[in-house]
Amino acid sequence: MDTPLSTIAVVGLGTMGTGIAEVLARAGREVIGIDTSEAAARQAVASLEASTARAVRRERISERERRDVLARFRTFSDLRAAADAGLVIEVVPETYETKQQVFRELDAVVSPTAILATGTNALSVTRLAAESRHPERVLGLHFFNPAPTMRLVEVVSSVLTAPPAVEAVTRLARELGKEPVAVGDRPGFVADGLLFGYLNQAAAMYEANYATREDIDAAMRLGCGLPMGPLALLDLIGIDTARTVLEAMYSASHDRLHAPAPVLGQLSEAGLTGRKAGRGFYTYDTPGGRTVVPDALTPVAGAGAPAGRPVSSVGVAGSGTMASGIAEVFAKAGYAVVLAARGREKADAAKARIARSLERSVSKGRLTAEARDETLARITPAGSPDAFADVDLAVEAVAEDLEIKRDLFRTLDKVCKPGAVLATTTSSLPVVAVARVTSRPQDVVGMHFFNPAPAMKLVEVVRTVLTSDEAHATVREVCAAVRKHPVDCGDRAGFIVNALLFPYLNNAVKMVQEHYASLDDIDTAMKLGGGYPMGPFELLDVVGLDVSLAIEKVLHAEFRDPGLAPAPLLEHLVAAGCLGRKTGRGFREYARR
Repeated sequence: MDTPLSTIAVVGLGTMGTGIAEVLARAGREVIGIDTSEAAARQAVASLEASTARAVRRERISERERRDVLARFRTFSDLRAAADAGLVIEVVPETYETKQQVFRELDAVVSPTAILATGTNALSVTRLAAESRHPERVLGLHFFNPAPTMRLVEVVSSVLTAPPAVEAVTRLARELGKEPVAVGDRPGFVADGLLFGYLNQAAAMYEANYATREDIDAAMRLGCGLPMGPLALLDLIGIDTARTVLEAMYSASHDRLHAPAPVLGQLSEAGLTGRKAGRGFYTYDTPGGRTVVPDALTPVAGAGAPAGRPVSSVGVAGSGTMASGIAEVFAKAGYAVVLAARGREKADAAKARIARSLERSVSKGRLTAEARDETLARITPAGSPDAFADVDLAVEAVAEDLEIKRDLFRTLDKVCKPGAVLATTTSSLPVVAVARVTSRPQDVVGMHFFNPAPAMKLVEVVRTVLTSDEAHATVREVCAAVRKHPVDCGDRAGFIVNALLFPYLNNAVKMVQEHYASLDDIDTAMKLGGGYPMGPFELLDVVGLDVSLAIEKVLHAEFRDPGLAPAPLLEHLVAAGCLGRKTGRGFREYARR
């Protein structure tokens, strides 16, 4: 295993293989590119020529350095060209038969000390290693696409892999400027293991007509800060590829969350595999194109939509962070706001919180002093919801407790004028259960803001089976007026964002619970491999483990899926009072303020 990794062979010169070859050549390695297709080999050379030419134009490398990089990359059509390589990385099609054939042929070609790496993200590394004469030298080396820009590399060990082989490729990954994470051998490894379950649930959500493709994608981009929505990402990855990965994951886990949504099979069989085919969940300008073009499913703005009711004044019930943030949003947009709490003192404190928020905006140059003063002047604090008699829209933002919300809505029903829309900001409770305690359930709708409300652009608009078109239209129009992006969804647990986010977080907890990977490696994998702004454990500690557990329980109770049962480790931490940043300890420890 002491063979220096200065000469490396890459078998399979598709998009991923070409990207890996470029990374290696730019890092000073001699690269042997092998592909039975001469066209693929020519395309790989052309791709490297084009990318290095761009680097010269952008003054990232010199012309001489470009020539050196190109000289280090040679292509062949026969595996025997790998004879002198210290490391061989295969990136051939994702089937056992194809990969096992490559490993059998390499056994007869390479040195016994050469390391053999598979680029699979779905197949068992152990099963592939078992086909080799030297299984101790076989491991997984999973780069992410596009390899030249994505920093994550998953180093996958089987029970047969020798530690020196792992150490050698881990060192290589760091020398390439990558961030290696060590994981065990199970389908999907870390990043894809968490990512594809989430993508699969999004596909199932779309297939059930629960929300449009546009709203599902917008919800996850704006609600979670993700670079792409799940359905657009499936189109980029390839719907057929995603289906293959999920099949492998399901065969190992038998978890229904990994059973491929039927729509993935239907699209794959029809050849609608995403961007590469020009059509998947969306339609693109050309096969391989990036530009989405309108199709029969593209919504037409305002088509057939009823007009909402006029809204000039808004009541916000609550005194916490969310209530204050929502009141600030409405007041900034020019609405007269009544901010009601349990007692005038709490209402005044909530307005003071808004004043501090506005002052920070002024100090950062985002708001003028005049606009700050005008905004505050629009907010009237009140000691009870009785002050909502004249508001056109009442928004509750009180504790996430069904009985507390029901009591408030009984009061709003008595106090608010006929025609006023009553909105709940619940993130997990059934909106209809709140609506039914009023005499006007047709005027009740969910209006789920995200925290912090002044900064987050998303609002989930939740209509029950009783909500009128007019009330629904009113809330959507108000969202537009306060410069928020509304997404429509039905009244079921988790709506869109939490229904997709919290099972992903729960699965991350299960990975740690099963000692599959460390907290740090999982967080790193999802930030670098999935583009998440925070790793799952960073996010859990920010949200609060108690809040997360409560949402998991609601999802499990509604959908009755064993895969949604809260991870025991999460329950144990909550029972121990380790709730995250707010208590100084969750999955990690924090300095007390």
